[in-house]
Amino acid sequence: MEKHPRTLEGTVASNKMQKTAVVLVSRLKKNPKYLKYEKRSTKFKVHDEDNSLKVGDVVKIQETRPLSKDKRWKVVEVLESKGNTAVTEEE
Repeated sequence: MEKHPRTLEGTVASNKMQKTAVVLVSRLKKNPKYLKYEKRSTKFKVHDEDNSLKVGDVVKIQETRPLSKDKRWKVVEVLESKGNTAVTEEE
């Protein structure tokens, strides 16, 4: 039985490291008590081999083998190239 790696979509929040970018992935989570949806976000360190990502780009990332202590995701494709727009974490 073949396993398919997880894929997520997110926005590049930081690209200040070499061959690494930080991607912010947002999702909606339902509050069990109040039955309302609240926005949650998670930051993933992803592998960017040629340092081509810019802050604000919308990318698709895929789970991969461990590349370092914190890095377990790689960039599959750039869906939308924004570049140089500020990204803030919302909760």
